Amino acid sequence: MTTMTAEEIRDLLDHNLRKVAENRPLIHHVTNYVVMNDTANITLCLGALPVMAHAREEVEEMAALAQAVVLNMGTPSPDWEESLILAGKTATKLGKPTVLDPVGAGATRYRTRLARLILEEVRPTVIRANAGEMSCLLGLEGEVRGVESLAAPEETSRLARQAAGQLGCVAAVTGEVDAVSDGKRTYLVSNGHPMLARITGTGCMATTVVAVLLAGGGPVLETTAGALALFGLAGEEAARMAGERPGTFRLELFDSLHRLATHIPAGRLLLEEA
Repeated sequence: MTTMTAEEIRDLLDHNLRKVAENRPLIHHVTNYVVMNDTANITLCLGALPVMAHAREEVEEMAALAQAVVLNMGTPSPDWEESLILAGKTATKLGKPTVLDPVGAGATRYRTRLARLILEEVRPTVIRANAGEMSCLLGLEGEVRGVESLAAPEETSRLARQAAGQLGCVAAVTGEVDAVSDGKRTYLVSNGHPMLARITGTGCMATTVVAVLLAGGGPVLETTAGALALFGLAGEEAARMAGERPGTFRLELFDSLHRLATHIPAGRLLLEEA
């Protein structure tokens, strides 16, 4: 498949968002306590329906009902390990889009073990991670402090391409510039704003945006790249309205994403082939 232009990806997103608004897909999150409310609201802002089910007794059934599944290990615990894996295996078996967010992989032995266990059992459609987390999944040296990556931005394109080839999925390495690759083609996404780093959970929110857009169908690589560009653009719009006020920025982020879900202005998505 040939590389799509930024405007072609914009048209793809518009089409997907219309389908989301019409069909109201269910997005099942096995996610963390820190972001649960925000990612649920982000899902609603885009026109989809969120569910945050974690009990091992119901995650398989919920994943089967959903149109996309998010696996986020931001606040992992032994009780949730099986839930993450069961939901992911069900989604894989049924061909549901599955987005893995290996939060903090590489920061502790426990998170690293869990991330690699998930990859042994589940075949995610997309992995969205920062450079340190993705390096950990590949067995490379990377520095992670807490759950934040300290890797340099120029590593993202190489890491995304290597991860896609080695892990057999679309790999999205997010940072100052995001890189999204299927191992053969790679997009660089420049949308975003420094204020996104001033509130917690924006990486997890970006993962949810990817899952919602994938529920609308379309090619996985371009949909993922477009979803990250859309979220970055929402950050730009929110910062324009909020200035240096992080609390206001958080609320404006929801509002901006909701507005963009109905109309993405031409020429605002900053995507290019690497």
